[in-house]
Amino acid sequence: MEMDTLDHKAATAFEGYLVRKDLVRTFARQFPVPTYVVEFMLGRYCASTDPQEIEEGLEIVQRQLASRTVRAGEEELFKARAYKDGSAKLIDIVSVRFVEKEGGYLASLPSLNLNRVRIPDKIVDDNERLLTGGFYAEVTLEYDSVIAEEKGNAFGISELRPIQMSKRNVLDILAEARSNFSSDEWRDFLVRSIGLESNALSQRAKDAILLRMVPFVERNYNMVELGPRGTGKSHLFQQVSPYAHLISGGKATIAKMFVNNNTGQRGLVCQYDVVCFDEVSGISFDSKEGINIMKGYMESGEFSRGKESIRADGSMVFVGNFDVDVEHQQRVGHLFGPLPAEMRDDTAWMDRIHCYLPGWDVPKMNKDLTTDHFGLVSDFFSECMSRLRFESRVSAMQNRVHLGGALSGRDTNAVNKTVSGLLKLMYPNQDMPVSDEDLEWATRLGLEVRRRVKEQQKRVGAAEFRNTHFSYFIGDDGVEKFVATPELRADNEIGDDPLEPGQIWAISEGGADIDDNAGLYRIEVNGGPGSGVKILNNPAPAAFKESVRYAEQNLYSRSVQLIGDRDPRSHEFSIQLRAFDAAKRGSKLGMAALIAMCSSLLKKSVKGGLIVVGEINLGGSIEPISNAVNIAELAVEKGASALLMPVTARRQLYDLSDDMATKIDIQFYQDARDALLKAIVE
Repeated sequence: MEMDTLDHKAATAFEGYLVRKDLVRTFARQFPVPTYVVEFMLGRYCASTDPQEIEEGLEIVQRQLASRTVRAGEEELFKARAYKDGSAKLIDIVSVRFVEKEGGYLASLPSLNLNRVRIPDKIVDDNERLLTGGFYAEVTLEYDSVIAEEKGNAFGISELRPIQMSKRNVLDILAEARSNFSSDEWRDFLVRSIGLESNALSQRAKDAILLRMVPFVERNYNMVELGPRGTGKSHLFQQVSPYAHLISGGKATIAKMFVNNNTGQRGLVCQYDVVCFDEVSGISFDSKEGINIMKGYMESGEFSRGKESIRADGSMVFVGNFDVDVEHQQRVGHLFGPLPAEMRDDTAWMDRIHCYLPGWDVPKMNKDLTTDHFGLVSDFFSECMSRLRFESRVSAMQNRVHLGGALSGRDTNAVNKTVSGLLKLMYPNQDMPVSDEDLEWATRLGLEVRRRVKEQQKRVGAAEFRNTHFSYFIGDDGVEKFVATPELRADNEIGDDPLEPGQIWAISEGGADIDDNAGLYRIEVNGGPGSGVKILNNPAPAAFKESVRYAEQNLYSRSVQLIGDRDPRSHEFSIQLRAFDAAKRGSKLGMAALIAMCSSLLKKSVKGGLIVVGEINLGGSIEPISNAVNIAELAVEKGASALLMPVTARRQLYDLSDDMATKIDIQFYQDARDALLKAIVE
């Protein structure tokens, strides 16, 4: 392995807590244990960059894993070893149950097919998770022939060492080391720490992988991830952290998930940081009450069974596969379609989901995506994430980020939790100042993954979820920015979301020349200090230049009516025309150009789904249009929801078919000020 800059930085900052991830894969294939068990051993003996030390450590790890893990067919060998020598050491997943007839606890060691193993009360009291599914541990198994004669259960556990980090200052080490990395380097290092190569992933894929980590650092966080098979959805919850529990298909009972009324034993959400439902489409609940208790728990972090109300911190994650692609899934239904029938169309259940992670953004796992570089040892990393659960980074948003008016209380709570989780991962030191770039990155992601939930609720047909135009402001005088979910629309489609200030959709009715046809355009304006107007298209179409000149003169002569006390002459406008049809001339787009310049100056967006039509002349009059019906039909074809055109076109539209007229909201304007007021978001 060739060490790169990130490896050298990590080796300096995390001495003793690193492991080469290619070594992990070597051992993980050889022995029947999860990745974090192998990394625990490697972290103990190979946490070094010195090749000789690594080599010596590998020999010890190889020897210990070979002698302590039980392969299929070796069960009797270990039992015989304990019988002959009095004890034997092994690594296994240990779970415990209380047996009334025995008046105590009995443990199970599945790799030895033993389910009546004696275990002292003290070990169980110190490790309560043994009673709820258990965990991997280094075990000393003893054999007692006297007890064998009396009771029959000759095997007992005399010592047990959980495979997880025991140091208390892990977060201090992580927080101190973070200051040596830039944000991009740290993001890449976190991705490498779970065994993936950041250089082989797109930015969207890295974002999705970081979102997968949020339930580990954020308490009571509810997440859904559906996507193609083979993208490693359950890897993090099964292989990387002992604080996560994976439920694969089958029944989810109230007793197992929450509390057993007969014994009072607390369930999985009380014992683990994250409970993940794998292959969620195959999971069923033992009763309707199970879903109701789950909904209550997802909302408040509490559930009631019997007289008492029990509080827990466990996050809930639901992962599963699409049998079809995203576009088709949205055509035939909604993105919660693969879930069990009890959840699929339940908007109240959906409303409790904080994050719908776009699993289709993560590529299918292959050897090119796995890293050979250094990353954090899994037990150290998972311990740090577990400790971060008791901190919050919501304060980083206060007075810096303001969320838009479309968000309900639950939406705001969901976005806050996602942003807090992402910032905890990026800034484990709560005293380290959060940069504006990282704050905006986390905010946009938080809004996108929550908006995806709302869009599905809207598709189910609930009227209360109609407004999904999520937005935010950065700073006190910031511009309102809208966040879309990328799968809903492509760049060249007119969505329902308002565009950035200075951007507008327009249809040109075409000109007198034979090749000057009607077509869809987007005008994009950026304002800055200076004066005049600069068209960035090279060469700039002559017809469009003329329309922009008319718009500029009207802006100067009618500035008080249009933009109040702002001085347009002290601004330079950079204008770009983007054509989306064969037509490229851009003729008769004066009104759209004028509204775009005003929108840029006012820092206000044009309404979502709106197309503006019409030309303004130097005197401020609106020129009539001659083919209003064709323009309306083109607007419907392009997916617009509203069309703004001169009032003189009103009579022509009597010829518009009833079918077309019901598909678009046509509004009329009389002059430039009227058009601007109707186009801008209030």
